[in-house]
Amino acid sequence: MERRDFFKTAVALGVCSAAGCTAPAAGTFNINRISSSKGMKMTFQPYELELRHVFTVSSYSRKTTPGVQVRIDYEGYTGYGEASMPPYLGQSVETVTSFLKKVDLSQFNDPFQLETILAYVDSLSPGDAAAKAAIDIALHDLVGKLMGLPWWRIWGLDAAKAPSTTFTIGIDTPDVVREKTRECADRFNILKVKVGRDNDKEMIRTIREVTDLPLAVDANQGWTDREKALDEIFWLKEQGVVMVEQPMPVSRPDDNGWITERSPLPIFADEAIQRLCDVPSVKGLYHGINIKLMKCTGMREAWKMLNYARAEGMKVMVGCMTETSCAVSAAAQLSPAVDFADLDGNLLITNDLFKGVEVVNGKITLSDTPGIGLTLL
Repeated sequence: MERRDFFKTAVALGVCSAAGCTAPAAGTFNINRISSSKGMKMTFQPYELELRHVFTVSSYSRKTTPGVQVRIDYEGYTGYGEASMPPYLGQSVETVTSFLKKVDLSQFNDPFQLETILAYVDSLSPGDAAAKAAIDIALHDLVGKLMGLPWWRIWGLDAAKAPSTTFTIGIDTPDVVREKTRECADRFNILKVKVGRDNDKEMIRTIREVTDLPLAVDANQGWTDREKALDEIFWLKEQGVVMVEQPMPVSRPDDNGWITERSPLPIFADEAIQRLCDVPSVKGLYHGINIKLMKCTGMREAWKMLNYARAEGMKVMVGCMTETSCAVSAAAQLSPAVDFADLDGNLLITNDLFKGVEVVNGKITLSDTPGIGLTLL
């Protein structure tokens, strides 16, 4: 199916809704206006993301990422959302669609009641973060369109302060790493390198053959010896690395804290931080947190996490999974308020459904498009 036709033909083909799978009359979707109706109506459809290259981290490799696209219609306006499910989240298309079928948004006549609506959504299960994020993103997109403002403006942020985004290079052979680095080195101001296996130094040296750009590294819990990890961090600093994500397994908080206390580089929690309630538990164990919408249930909770972490004197980064421009653009609304951004998930795929946030000369560039800043391709 052509990308443009995905949402446009969803009605004709039959789309899933909270009441189950239905087949409403055929029609053409418009990003802003549809026929008016009372209450909110949510529909959703699975959509698999296709990666440009095989993506490898310390624990797995993949060429695709399962996803579910969501839309919420209200009085002629449409909000778009997305759930993306990389393997480590423990969620699937089946679990996401099962959760979404439980949600009845038609009971709410005022989408501006975000706290009430999203508290209801959150109460339906203790997990299902990606499914909840999809609804949250669509609601924020809808409300922003109703207000005629993007969320970075609603939050009172300065778009000019949005940082450069990293671009991720996964673990691979030297030849492939060189190729990937050449493809992106002239378009970005900072690269992110996946490490955590036995070829970390080879990865860094190979990249350094191509570029001297600043680097961020993500060990994805792959290091197991804290002294060796600390030695490597000192070496990484000499190679132009500026930050490190999740050096040790989450199950070893004392080792992560030991590294953080001694590290010459800022250490960020990734897998160790999911939701707002986790922020107190990582204070002192890491210098900062990596907020991802698919982990924390969406923009509402991400904004709370950002402000809580800042109040505790912690650094903040905003990241993403492999996602279309829908979820990436939603996360980008937070970007003017963070220290680091890793918002390249849409750049890693070949079948994006949307045009959203752009990267210009390596820098996140936010628009005045209302909501989360999307147009359909």
